[in-house]
Amino acid sequence: MKLLLLLTIIYSNIFALQTSDRLFECTEIFKERKSELLVELERIDEQKQALSALKTATEELLKQKESQLSLKEDAVNEKLTEATKKEASIKKMLAKNEATLKNLKSTKMSKIAQTFSKMKAASASNILSEMPSHDAITILQALKPKVVGKILTKMDAKKASELTQLLNK
Repeated sequence: MKLLLLLTIIYSNIFALQTSDRLFECTEIFKERKSELLVELERIDEQKQALSALKTATEELLKQKESQLSLKEDAVNEKLTEATKKEASIKKMLAKNEATLKNLKSTKMSKIAQTFSKMKAASASNILSEMPSHDAITILQALKPKVVGKILTKMDAKKASELTQLLNK
C-alpha cells in the first residue's frame, strides 16, 4: 500500500511537471500572441488616424468645391438676369420701332392716297394697272369708295376684277 501511495505521489508529481511545462508553453504562446495583437492594434490605430485625416481633407475639399460652385452659380444667375433685362429692353425697342414703322407707312399711304384721289380716274387706273396687285390693293384701300369706283371703271376689266377680289379679302 505504501508502495501504491508512493507510486501515486510520484506519478502525480510527474504529471504536475508536464502540466507545468505545458502551462509555461501556453503562457509563452499567449505572450507572443499578445505582442502580435498589440502590433496589429497599433497598425489599426494608424490606419484609423489616416482614414480620419483623409475624411477631413475630403470634407474640406468638398466645402471648397461647393463654395466655388456657389460663386459660379451666382455669376451665371447674374448674367441670366442681365440677359433677361436686355431681352426685355430689345423687345420694348422692337415694339416701339414697329409702331413707328406702322405710323410711317400710314402717313406714306395717306399721302399716296391723297395723290391718287386728286388724279383723274383714267390716269390713276393706268398707273395702278401697271403696279403689282398687292401694292395697288394697298393704295385702293386707302382711298374713299367713290374714288375707288371711278378708278376701277376706267381700268381693264380683267385687272379690275382681280383687284376687286383682292379688296374683298
